Amino acid sequence: MAFPHLIASSARGAAGQVSPGNRITVGLIGAGPQGVSDMKGFLADPAARVVAVCDVKDDRLALAQNAVNEHYQNQDCAKYHDFRELIARKDIDAVIIATPDHWHVVAALAAVRTGKDVYVEKPLGLSIAETQALRAELRKRQRVFQFGTQQRSSANFRRACELVRNGRIGRLKHINVWCIGSVPGGSTAPAPVPPGLDYDFWLGPAPAKPYRERLCDAAGDRKTWWFNSDYALGFIAGWGVHPIDIAYWGCPELMAGPLEVQGTGTIPTEGACDTATEWDINFKSSAGVTLNFRGLPIANNNNAAIGQHHPRQDKYGRTRDHGTVFEGTDGWVLVDRSHIAAHPESLLKENPDDYRVKLPRSAYHAQNFLESIRSRKAAIANIDEAFQSDALCHLSHLALKTGRKLTWDPRAERFVRDPAADRLLACRAMRKPWTL
Repeated sequence: MAFPHLIASSARGAAGQVSPGNRITVGLIGAGPQGVSDMKGFLADPAARVVAVCDVKDDRLALAQNAVNEHYQNQDCAKYHDFRELIARKDIDAVIIATPDHWHVVAALAAVRTGKDVYVEKPLGLSIAETQALRAELRKRQRVFQFGTQQRSSANFRRACELVRNGRIGRLKHINVWCIGSVPGGSTAPAPVPPGLDYDFWLGPAPAKPYRERLCDAAGDRKTWWFNSDYALGFIAGWGVHPIDIAYWGCPELMAGPLEVQGTGTIPTEGACDTATEWDINFKSSAGVTLNFRGLPIANNNNAAIGQHHPRQDKYGRTRDHGTVFEGTDGWVLVDRSHIAAHPESLLKENPDDYRVKLPRSAYHAQNFLESIRSRKAAIANIDEAFQSDALCHLSHLALKTGRKLTWDPRAERFVRDPAADRLLACRAMRKPWTL
């Protein structure tokens, strides 16, 4: 087992530089736009050294390798087609996993079993059982995990959650969460596999089906795998996990006892995209807090044109295509990626250093992961936190799938007296030779 390098203060030079032999070595698995974006955070940190990249697309692989070599001004970055070759390297301490969703847990398990710490993009598994398997392996092997819910490394999101957890808006009553829904449509007609793509390896554990146009394009919502249930749950988890994670961070009591969930939504019946394009999910916790999770339909496949009128615009004065609002007996606080607002406004003038409950501070998600590798302490988006946020997305998905009210027992991690719903928690069948 390859253990990460622990960096003592004596290993740093006068200017705070980390000596080359004490850097944490990092590999990237999945060199699409999100993976390369994540990787740049590690390239910018002198405590890390990116030494290898992996992808099943030749063009994306070359771009990632060139980015690393240009940054370090050498030709040392290795490239791999098969991620198993990358994780077999004993000199690699940690890996970034930014593959398509259906690969997240399979690749992460393989990496953890070779002694690697893992930074895994969201969402986690395609089933709750997959995520449970990853959590068990991380605990068994005592590996560090960071979830790609980078909003936890933003001061505004932390501030909003600290206001709630310190009772500054009074007793919390309700949480509103929203994001954009999945894109509908997409061709179902077989199409030639693009040059330079190993499509069979890209499919991996997913069902064997012919390639379809734009299935795995790199450009934004042009790709259809994001919204196809063979590879993902759609934006109910892929986007929704971000504002849902903030709801849980501000109110962990959501998962302290039995949680009721029910809702409605629209799931396309035509086209390659078959995940919910809009939804309205309601949770009721045993603590008395309610949560509404909305998926807003995309107008004309344009993320900037969300519906005709945001349903919460009038109440909060400002909304975007995503956000989390906590409502209490004495006020409310809204937060998204570019804004925080509160009522009364004086709440935002308070000094968080005076609060009794202080959440972990992180200035940058990659840096927090690297610091956790050195200290062997839990990262800000560790597996136990990630499991609960991911589970809330799965529960939303299953409420739509079953079309009825479900009651989740977070301690037993199964539904209350509902064997039919429990069966939906199981791992999906995987194409050979892939397995958990």
